[in-house]
Order: sequence, then structure tokens, then C-alpha cells
Amino acid sequence: MNPSNNNGSRSNSSGYKGGSGSGASRGGFARTGGAGRYVPSRTGTSSARPGAGRSTSTFGTSPSTRSGGSSFGGARRTSYAGRGGFGGASRGGFGGGSRGGGSRGRGGFGGGRGGGMRGMGEHINPAKFINKTVLTEEIEHFVPEHNFSDFKIQESLKKAIEIKGYRLPTPIQDRTIPHILQGGDIVGVANTGTGKTAAFLIPAINKVLLNRREQVLVIVPTRELAIQIEEELKGFTPGMKIFSVCCVGGASISRQISQLRYQYNFIIGTPGRLKDLIERRMIRLSEFSTLVLDEADRMLDMGFVNDMRFVVAGMPKARQTMFFSATVSHDIEKLIGEFLREPVRISVKTQDTAKNVEQDVVRIDRGSDKATVLANLLSQKEFNKVLVFGRTKHGVEKLATLLTQKGFKAESIHGNKNHAKRQQALRLFKSGNVQVLVATDVAARGLDIADVSHVINFDIPATYDDYVHRIGRTGRGNKKGKALTFLG
Repeated sequence: MNPSNNNGSRSNSSGYKGGSGSGASRGGFARTGGAGRYVPSRTGTSSARPGAGRSTSTFGTSPSTRSGGSSFGGARRTSYAGRGGFGGASRGGFGGGSRGGGSRGRGGFGGGRGGGMRGMGEHINPAKFINKTVLTEEIEHFVPEHNFSDFKIQESLKKAIEIKGYRLPTPIQDRTIPHILQGGDIVGVANTGTGKTAAFLIPAINKVLLNRREQVLVIVPTRELAIQIEEELKGFTPGMKIFSVCCVGGASISRQISQLRYQYNFIIGTPGRLKDLIERRMIRLSEFSTLVLDEADRMLDMGFVNDMRFVVAGMPKARQTMFFSATVSHDIEKLIGEFLREPVRISVKTQDTAKNVEQDVVRIDRGSDKATVLANLLSQKEFNKVLVFGRTKHGVEKLATLLTQKGFKAESIHGNKNHAKRQQALRLFKSGNVQVLVATDVAARGLDIADVSHVINFDIPATYDDYVHRIGRTGRGNKKGKALTFLG
């Protein structure tokens, strides 16, 4: 629940060495051949020019908000690239071949021919898949301004929070909950895995406890995230007689219609199914005075913008709207302008990817079999709970079947699987009964799966935002994680 301390401590680089690959160069990484054996490489220590940059988060642009230094303490971050670093012309580093720096010079990236990788989507520079810089100054520990007991919420809710074991609010919770309790609109921007769900659930539950006629609508991009949020809601509300309905595609609509005929305070659903139920007159939007849009950027990416507009248009103008997103693009800004009234903006996002996720690449030599390289990695002890991402539904299913044939406990999750089988695969992976979950990007957003040791990008994601959300499944909370991207 609480974020990592982000000490910025020094960690060793690592490389991936194949049976036919060469050794790792200083500060760089080894090529991967057929064997795909994981080996540590040496970390460079050259005092190259520091990459300047102060990490500063904005606490609001509205007159009612505070602004100041970083929400994580605002310490200056200074990073050094070791010998053979990212710009490196020296000693076999990233782009460090005989001709030219960057990722396009011959003898550059892993000694291969290509430079930046282009999947079926945007061009992504391979440098973005590696994060091995050494922080020379620690980022100050985040010190919350509040305890949960300080919030102006009902005692029964405070007790439930305590029973769940939540002690101190995360940055997004610490900054947003007081504003939400005051009743205003809010835009919350934070990295994935930082406790956004509780940031909106706690004040929403409090509203219901104060007024039993209060109804809250939560819209999310995927059925898995909707189910996860409903489970967390139930964890906060035992014995409170607060009821919810989860309205998602892929599940029985007749059952959802039946549930909507009874008393409820929360509806949590995906845009398409919500639109369907609204058109069937099973959901009366005029009765909802609180709206939550979670993972709004993903809903936009998935083409739900018109469904979102349809739902919001039917709601009362006098409502409270909470808008949460990991990224804020120009299109997201347009939606904020459409859906919210003078919102308080709170950002506790420090960078695109979490510092406690070590990122590296695995170079696949021409003629080598990617699935064999993957199997060799999965055979190593440290790869104990692995999320593997593929680009297509067919490819994901085929890879999961192949891994099962090789003796691994593997499951798959993708759009061609029905709701029940997707949930079963998630349960088996969460409980540790399977080692590997092979997924399309449907699993990348919002899912809270504990103790994922590695995320492996078997296929390059379509966009860098997809990459960020994929690797956000590991290194959650105060845990460490590793992310590997296959190239070649």
C-alpha cells in the first residue's frame, strides 16, 4: 500500500548471456544467444557528466490548491551513466561501437544492426527499456501530512481501514482525500500501483455513510480492474450494509440486471456494458451525484471516449467528479475540460517508470528461438512469478500452450477468453498456483497482483505508455522487480 522509500541505492547492472553470445561489457549488457542464461554484468563507475534534473510535482493549478516542491520530498536527483553508458562511445556500452553513438551506429546496441525498435505502433527507442543509472543523491523519504485517523471520516470507516492494516496514506491518498472530502472535483495523476483506488473509495464510502441515498458510479477500462475495485470496496465495508453491482462485459447481463433491481450504493463498470444497461433503462444516471473515472487514459486508448461522453452526459450537472490517470495527454486535457468543473489538480508522479523496477533488454540473435530463450529464463529460480506480455490474442494463447508443454505451470489471459476463464487464470496466478501468466495488454492497467518477480515483454508494446503500464505490474509498493524486453 505504501510506496517504496526510493533510496536511490546503488545496484548492480545485469546482462543476459546466451550460449553463443559474448560476455557483458562494462556498464553494458551481453548479447543473448540460444541458451538465454541470466548472468550479472559489471557496473561501470566512471564519473561521466551528471544528468541534471530536479523532480518536482505539481500540487495544483487551481487557486485553491497548494503548489510547491516534489511530493516525495523534492530532493535533487543527479544520475551518472557508467563507463559505456547510454550515450557511450566508450567500451561497448549502449551505442558504444566503433561508428557513432546512440542506438543506430554499427556495433552499437548489443552489436546488432538496428537502432530504435518499431513494433506495430509508435517508434520506441530501445534506451527506454533500460534503467541502470546510479543515483548519487537519495530522494528524501515521503512524509505524509496526515494519518488515516486524521481524516474527517466516520469512525466505522477508520476502524475498517485499521483492520485492513493501512497505517500511513500513500502520497496520492494523502493529497487527494482531504480535497475529495470537501466535495470538489479533482484530477489525480500518479504512477500505477500507488494506491489510487483507496484514494477515491475512502471518501466515496464516507459519503454513503453520511447519506444512505448517495449513489456512486465508477467507470474503468477493463473488467478485471472493475472486479478488483469491487473486492477492495467490500474489504473496506464489512458490516456497513453498503452494496455494489459490478457491470462488465463478458459476464452475464441478466444477472447484472437482476442485481440492479435491488438496493445498491456503488456501480462499478466498463463503459460499453454501462451504456448497454443505461439504454435498457436499468441504470438511471440522474440518481448519481458522484462519478469516478479511473485509468482515464487507458479508456481513451481503448476507444471508449464516446461511451464515456454518453454516460457523463446523462448525469446531473451538480455532481462531484474524480478523474484519475497515470498520464495527461492533450486529449485527456480535453476530457477534463468537458467532464469537470474547476478541478483541483494533484500530481504525485515523479517519472514514467518506478525506480524500484530494474529494466533491461534481452537481445535475441538471428536464428535463435524466442520461446526457447524465454523457457531458459523461466527455468531460473529467481523467475518465480512472471507476467509475460504478447501483442496478439492468438500469440498469447499459443505461447502459454507451448510453455505448458515444456513443463511450466502457465495460464493465459486475453480477449478471446470468456469472463470465467480469465478470472480463473488470474486467481491461479495471484495465489501462486501457476508460475507464468501470459497476457495481452488487457492485464497491464490497474491490476494489483502481489509479488510479481518479473515482467517480460515477449513482444514489444505498441506504445511507450503501454510499456510503462506493463512493467508497473512488478515492483509494486515497497517491493523490487525486474522488467525484461526481448529485442531481435
